[in-house]
Order: sequence, then C-alpha cells, then structure tokens
Amino acid sequence: MNYNVSEKFKSLKPSAIREIFKSLGTPGAISFAAGNPNPDSFPVKEMQEIANEIFENEPVTALQYGITEGYTPLRDLVKARLKRVYGVGADRDDLIIVTGGQQGIELTCKVMCNEGDVVVCENPSFIGALNAFRSLGAKLVGVPLNDDGIDVEKLEEALKNNPKAKLLYTIPTFQNPAGITTSLEVRKKVLDLAKKYDIIILEDNPYGDLRFTGEDVPTYKSMDTEGRVVYCGSFSKVLSAGMRIGFVCADKDLVSKIVVAKQVEDVHTNVLFQMICAKYIEKYDLEAHIREIRKMYKHKAELMIKALEENMPKTVSFTRPEGGIFLWCSLPEGASLDEFVKKAGDRLVFVVPGTAFSADPDEPCRSFRLNYSMPSDEEIVKGIKILADIAKEL
Repeated sequence: MNYNVSEKFKSLKPSAIREIFKSLGTPGAISFAAGNPNPDSFPVKEMQEIANEIFENEPVTALQYGITEGYTPLRDLVKARLKRVYGVGADRDDLIIVTGGQQGIELTCKVMCNEGDVVVCENPSFIGALNAFRSLGAKLVGVPLNDDGIDVEKLEEALKNNPKAKLLYTIPTFQNPAGITTSLEVRKKVLDLAKKYDIIILEDNPYGDLRFTGEDVPTYKSMDTEGRVVYCGSFSKVLSAGMRIGFVCADKDLVSKIVVAKQVEDVHTNVLFQMICAKYIEKYDLEAHIREIRKMYKHKAELMIKALEENMPKTVSFTRPEGGIFLWCSLPEGASLDEFVKKAGDRLVFVVPGTAFSADPDEPCRSFRLNYSMPSDEEIVKGIKILADIAKEL
C-alpha cells in the first residue's frame, strides 16, 4: 500500500547516528558515533534504593497521572539549582519538566514558529534539534562556527536576510557536535543582535555540568534582561539518559504556552522517574556525583586528544573541548569524507559524518564527530590508530 505521508515528513531522514547503531552488534566494533553518557556514570544502587522507597511509601503518586508542569518537588529543586549554579531564573520566569531536552527544543519551536518561519542555528548543530525544526515546517539557516563560537558577522547577515527569523538555536557550551565553547565576548554580541533583530534565543545546555578544564562562561539566560532567552537543560548526561528528564526555563507567559503544547503530546513526563530524580537530589550529593563524571571524561578526552596528536596526519585538524563528550575532526581539502567513513566502517570503526549535523545536508563537508564518553580506553587508542591509518592512506 502507498501511504500519502505529510509533506513535512516526506523529506525527513532517519538519524544517521541511530542508523549507525544498527551496525554496532558486530564483534570487535569500535563506536565513536554515540552520544550516550558512560554507563559507569549511572547511580544504579542509589536509584534502586529510591525506587524501592517510592513503591513502599508513595506508589499511587508514582503510578497515577501527574500535572503537566511536572512533579512539584523536582521543579522546585531544579529552579533552586539553576539559580545557584548557573544564575538562571528571574522573577518573571517559570519552569516546566519535559521528556528529555529534545522535547523542550521541539515544544519551543512548536510554540514560537509558524510553518515557513526561519530558525537560525549554528552550522554544524545537533541533529535531533534540526530534525525537530524541519518536522514543524521551519526553514533552517545555518551560520558557521569559529573557534570561539558562532560567527557574529555571518549571524547578523543571516538575520538581515531573513526577516522571518523567529529563533536562534544555540548550544554555546561544549557544542554538539563541535565540542567548542562560545566565549563571553561572543555571547554578549549575540544577545545584542537578538535584541536588535527581535528574535528569541533557544539556549540548549545539556553538557554544561561536564566541564573538566577551563573556566565557566555565563549562560545566555543568566544575562537575559528581557525574557528573550529560553533555557533548555537535562539530567540525561549526569543521572540517566533513559529517564528522559529535561526542563525548560523561560518567561512565565511562554512556559504557559509550552504547557498547553505538551498536553497535546504526552500530558506529562514520567512521574516515577521525576520522583527518583527529585529524591536523588534531596538524599545524595549531586554535585559530588558530577565531579566524578568530570574526572572520567577528562581522562577519556585527554586520551583521545593524545592519540590524535600522536597518530593523525598534521593535515587533519580537531577541536580540544574543555568539557562535554564530543570533539570534531576535519579532513584536509580534497579528501573524501564518504570514502573515509566507509573505510572506517569496513574496519569496524564507526564515526558520524559531519553532513548529519548540517543545516543543509547537501552542503559539502569534510568533518566528522568523535565521541569519547562511551568507548573504553583500549578502544580509544586502537580506534584512533585505525582512523589515522585510513587518513594517511587517503
């Protein structure tokens, strides 16, 4: 039977990352393609204890419908932590718990954008966000990245040329996929441009807790004086990705619209996992737990960078992240990314081609993303050596 699917979805393709996952069951495969937190970061024992307590003492609360805005104790805890750690949350702001940061991104676009409106984004950018925007009929306009963040001159050019721009989507801290962090100077200029051209900034910060070197940079939201920034975060990288607990902090009027949009999608986020998350924060030291994750990722990032420095041809460039879980490699001019990725796959080393993260998938690309949170130390050393050998062959 031929299904006449909607025009919005006809052009959408499956996530390249999820497709790669299907090849990872092969014995000996080394994946640098994941975006997952390391399983050693999951506080399994503590969560098991909390879940037992919940089913012993509060089973009805955990198993019954909840309110769309989220489990009240968790909302209060997240608000307090955002204020304490990131300076986020003004008197005019409110917060909603969402089903992972991905839903926060999608709901914000759904509320803000009409079909045909423009979403300006960093290029490259997070594939999940790009597909969410595409699925809602938004037009994507990509702006290239410099070492210190989005190219401000090109951003203003994009805003001038696209008067229907409604949102600027940005991952300013440990960007996915590039791994870079936007400097304070660039952030201030971007805020000024947002005011000048009257657009909303959607600040996605799923990796901000994972800084393992360097100094923190103030969030856009902490510098926002007009309610112009929507801040999206998640517990996926510090407690559990599978819990799907995210949050959006924004002006109360905007959050009230996001609440309605969420009611249409899934009514509310899983109550049991909201309760587990809240009680973990209440009972245990979340900040100490995060410090241990940082140590692990610092080691893995340094190991990968060392392997790249020692093995890769000097013509291959790569970023040196101060946190997060990704870095970005670029092949020299004239090299074939498709051939490189295919040869790597043939040797059971999997990377994500940069085209997956492009606002325009047809745009030429010579870059690929590497993840260091998931592979073992041995896999990092072996896998980078294989990639370097392929780069030299090409």
